[in-house]
Amino acid sequence: MPTTVFVVGSLNADQLLEVPAFPAAGETVLASDVLITAGGKGGNQAVAAARAGAAVVMIGALGDDAHGVLVRGALTESGVDTGWVRTADGTHTGTAVVAVEAGGENRIIVASGANARLTRQDVEAGLAGAAPGDLVLLQLETPVAVVAHAARFAKERGATVVLNAAPAPADNGCLTTDIDVLVVNQVEMRAVAELVGAGAGPGGAGDVPGTDVAGTVLATSRTLNCVVVCTTGADGAYVNVGDRVAHIPAVQVTAVDTTAAGDTYTGYLAAALARGETDLTAALTTASAAAAVTVTRRGAMASVPYAHEIGPVAAHAGPGTDSTQLTTKG
Repeated sequence: MPTTVFVVGSLNADQLLEVPAFPAAGETVLASDVLITAGGKGGNQAVAAARAGAAVVMIGALGDDAHGVLVRGALTESGVDTGWVRTADGTHTGTAVVAVEAGGENRIIVASGANARLTRQDVEAGLAGAAPGDLVLLQLETPVAVVAHAARFAKERGATVVLNAAPAPADNGCLTTDIDVLVVNQVEMRAVAELVGAGAGPGGAGDVPGTDVAGTVLATSRTLNCVVVCTTGADGAYVNVGDRVAHIPAVQVTAVDTTAAGDTYTGYLAAALARGETDLTAALTTASAAAAVTVTRRGAMASVPYAHEIGPVAAHAGPGTDSTQLTTKG
């Protein structure tokens, strides 16, 4: 039976500004270019999962404005079902201002807009069709209480729950036992570990790659009883099941914009899990290759590659240090 990736999350219009360097406090910097494009962590991940080959349903909210039309159109163009994307009257579509410097690194400020209007009723209506074998993908750019409700509602229907804890959570309201797979970067890993009391020592996950990250991944996994994937940029990613931690090397490319890298990675992982992939090392190697293609392009949704575009990059991806099998919780 075909499975579906349900994405509950944010939808934004991104205003991308290219700058030679990030401004210091009180400094004005002239941007060389501006690009308005569809984005939002939820939308980006939905597009990534769809371009990876999954059937995807988006659950979210847009404003009744031109940006809402832009974002809905971008989702539809990539094959994402937007039937459960609600237009919220009297508010604007979520907006992100993204400054990108010459080396591809970014700074992002987000105004939630309609994303803050997403409700439990929206979630329940959109997830009513979820069933065992389906996957529900969540992030933290919508109200945390709604995210936690979505995780519980999904588990009651037998779906696999993947939480990308981004932005870094301020409290542990979303860190529940309903999570099967937690995806974080190093900053988010450190925040989550501190919230659940799972730090790996004074260095933590945010300072030194390798041993400290692996230890924090393992400790957090034990505390939350879920699989933890921690991405570390150029150092690759770390993932565990049980007491084993595997390292998946990053694909080395020259980056021009890293805005949608993490979302591409997460969306491709979700698509792999939804189609029954249990070898996380293989799934994450493919996700890494997809993210590598993304950072060579500008924009958010527009930068996400289709599956056929990552073959040459994937061929250069190094094998992980271990083979890691996924078993989800009942």
